[in-house]
Amino acid sequence: MTKRLKGRTLKLEGFNNLTKSISFNIYDICYARSRESQLEYLEYVDEEYNSERLEGIVENVTRIINAKLVSVSTQDYDPRGASVVALINEGSPVAEEHIKSEHAQAPQPHENSKSIPPSLIVGHLDKSHIAIHTYPEYHHLTGFTSFRVDIDISTCGMISPLSALNYLIESFDSEVVIIDYRVRGFTRDHRGHKVFIDHDISSIQDYIDHEILDRYITYDINILSDYNFHTKMRKKEIRLKDFLFGDEVTSLNLKEKERIKRELVHEIQEIFECRNLNMHSGT
Repeated sequence: MTKRLKGRTLKLEGFNNLTKSISFNIYDICYARSRESQLEYLEYVDEEYNSERLEGIVENVTRIINAKLVSVSTQDYDPRGASVVALINEGSPVAEEHIKSEHAQAPQPHENSKSIPPSLIVGHLDKSHIAIHTYPEYHHLTGFTSFRVDIDISTCGMISPLSALNYLIESFDSEVVIIDYRVRGFTRDHRGHKVFIDHDISSIQDYIDHEILDRYITYDINILSDYNFHTKMRKKEIRLKDFLFGDEVTSLNLKEKERIKRELVHEIQEIFECRNLNMHSGT
């Protein structure tokens, strides 16, 4: 087994035990004036990213990272939410009896569906996993609703979650993206020396297309010695018409639009910085 790192070829001894994990939050923001429109938006986004759509995203991620999907169980909940469990294998397919057994053990929707998280996806690889959770929320006083997607991909062996970054960012309407990537454990080369990383990386942004990065303001923290990488991204261009939902917004006057635009930018900045900010001072 060989791998290129910093201009040299690594010859690994046995199985690659390095674990590469990526976790990121994606936020889609919307403004709806009335409570009815806010709830309609939540229904719309819940249908847009139901279990069938999320299952397709997991399948595509699996192909992109060169893993293999062997079985899937899905469940949509009432009033909102969904769950999907997918088994993925790097090697040979799982026997049909095992697949049937996994389906038989799939969790059933609880009678009190309100206690179920809004949406859940878990994809298990033979040595790794993929998980996607969605969290829609709104506040009736501000008029803002948000749809958050949490995605976790953890792999070991030769496959890497970094190759799926562009696809996942583009799969959602992403105003804010917050990403963490880390490499853990070690493998050994053919001489017995420990190898703590098997690929070149100085920033998560190394693996994001420039065309995508150009649409965002980015912030980067990297601890190279510990193989910890952190990137935040906030959409540069905020066009109010892209964030309005519901019939009531068609009657907004210019002054109302300006106010909503200021509050929208403020809302996005708070999510980007992960803290409450003073609206008047901008700090």
